[in-house]
Amino acid sequence: MLTICFYQDTRHEKTLLWIRKKFGIGYISRRNDNITELRINGYKQVEKILKLLKPYIKFKKIQADSILKSAKILQKKKISENNYRKLVEYVICIQAENYVTKNKRTKEELLKVLGLTP
Repeated sequence: MLTICFYQDTRHEKTLLWIRKKFGIGYISRRNDNITELRINGYKQVEKILKLLKPYIKFKKIQADSILKSAKILQKKKISENNYRKLVEYVICIQAENYVTKNKRTKEELLKVLGLTP
């Protein structure tokens, strides 16, 4: 399952509510720390919303491109070894662009999990 989330301070959640209503996609949740999330699940749903929003994305463009490429691969019924390797590259790219430093996996770890090491 592929999931993307958009976060906003709850005082400014109107944009998230507008996206949810406009595109009829995802669901809204309000966290205890005054953050509102718009969570979108599923390869096709994620691909749909990112394609619609891509012209307007100012930050996280690299992640959006990697997620779009990943969604296209993950929708296939059978994924080749070459495509699994591409997915690993996309994950590494997304991790490199995110500010969270904990729980990052290395390329070698990801290849091992997928059984793609010699």
